[in-house]
Amino acid sequence: MDSLLLGVMKRVGLIILALVAVFAAGFGIRGTKRFEAGIKSQTVVSDKYVAFVLETYDQIKENYWEKISDDELSGIYLLAVDKLSGGAHILKGHDKKGVEVLVTTALKDIRDDKKKEFVAALADAVLVNLKPFGRSRLYSQKEAKELSNTVSNIDSASDLFKTLGVDKNANNQEISKAFGEKTKEATTPAEKAAVKRAYEALGDDASRKIYVVSGVEPTIEYKLINPSIFYVHLTKFSPTTMEEFARVTEKVDVGDSLDTLIFDLRGNIGGAIDGLPYFLGPFIGPDTYGYQFYHQGEKEDFKTVTGWMKSLVRYNKVIVLIDGNTQSTAEVMASTLKKYNVGIILGATTKGWGTVEKVFPIKNQIADGEMFSLFLVHRVTLREDGQPIEGRGVEPQINIKNPNWKVELLKKYNFPGIVKAIEEIK
Repeated sequence: MDSLLLGVMKRVGLIILALVAVFAAGFGIRGTKRFEAGIKSQTVVSDKYVAFVLETYDQIKENYWEKISDDELSGIYLLAVDKLSGGAHILKGHDKKGVEVLVTTALKDIRDDKKKEFVAALADAVLVNLKPFGRSRLYSQKEAKELSNTVSNIDSASDLFKTLGVDKNANNQEISKAFGEKTKEATTPAEKAAVKRAYEALGDDASRKIYVVSGVEPTIEYKLINPSIFYVHLTKFSPTTMEEFARVTEKVDVGDSLDTLIFDLRGNIGGAIDGLPYFLGPFIGPDTYGYQFYHQGEKEDFKTVTGWMKSLVRYNKVIVLIDGNTQSTAEVMASTLKKYNVGIILGATTKGWGTVEKVFPIKNQIADGEMFSLFLVHRVTLREDGQPIEGRGVEPQINIKNPNWKVELLKKYNFPGIVKAIEEIK
C-alpha cells in the first residue's frame, strides 16, 4: 500500500497556499517575521486553543486511514502555521510536543479576538493536506448536520409537496394530476427534474409515507421496459435503499416472462456504506465475504448479513451499468458483483473515489455554543483484486466505449432485446 502513495511533504506547500487566500485574512499578527519554536514551555497544556489543536493531532494519529509518522504530521502543522501566520517558524521537536510549542508560540502573536479563527483555519489546513488531498476537513456543527442529512438523503431546504403544489393529504390521483400539470408548466430542464423528483417521492404510497415521516427521499428509479426486462436505477445509498429495492422488485415479481434485470449504478454518488452488507446479501447470498477496507496496515473484511431475495431469483440475465460518475459505495458494490460474477459489468471505469470518511467529535472546543468535529478519511476501500479503489476505479467487463460492445454482450447473453434496451436508456 505504501508504495502506491506519494509523500505528503512533497506537495503540501502548494495546497496550503490555496487555503491562505480563504483563511489567513485578518488574524491580527504582531511581531517579527521569524519566530523560533524552541522547547520553552514544559507546563501542562491549559490553553483551550492549544488543547484543540493537539486533540486534532491525536485524532489524526489514531483515526486517519494511513499510518502517519510524527515527523510527517508535525511537518504539516509547521507548514500550515507558517502560511497562515506569514512567519517562518522552526520546529525543533518533530512530534506532538513540538507542535504544542509551535502553536503556543504562534498564538502569542495573534490577537485574542482572532485566535479562534486562526486555530480553526490551522486544523482545517492540516486536514485538507492529508491524502487524498481535500477529503478531510474541519466541520462546524451545521456542516456535520448537513452531512448527516445528505447521507440520509434528506433535503431540509425543500418541500416536495410545494413543488407539486399539492396538500400533504393529497391522494395518488391528485398527485398524478398535479405532476402532469407541473410537467407541462416546466420550461427548463431543472424545473422538469425538480417536478420529476417530487413525483418519485410522493407518487407512491410507501415512499410518500417515508417522506412525510422522516423527510427521506427515494433513491431508486425503475420501470418495466418490456415483459421480460426490468430496469432499476440506484441513484445513491441511503438507510431506506434496501427497503425501497425490496418493494420495487416485489411489485413486478409476477408471471413467467420477466427474467432480465438491468441494474444501473451510473451517476451513483455513493452514500451510506453501512447498509451495503444488507444490500449485497440478496445478490451474493448470506454470510458471504463481500468487500474489504484498509486502515493503518490492516485489512477489514465485511460479510453480508442478509440472504437471497425471492423477488430476484427469477433474473438469469443481469446487466450492471457503471460509468465515470459511479463512485464511493456504488464502486464497492460494482466491484463485489464483479468478484462474484453477478451478471455482466458494462460501461466505463468508475470514478475512483475509494475513501470512507467519518466524523469524529472534538472534546476540547474553542468557543461556547460552537461545536467543531473532524471529517476524516478513516479507511480506504479495496476492489476485487485487492487494490485500492481510490485513484483506480472499478473496470467494466465490457467497455461501452469499445465499438464491439454489442457483439461482446451478445456473446454473454444471446438476447438482442438487452442491447436494444440499453441503447434506449443510454
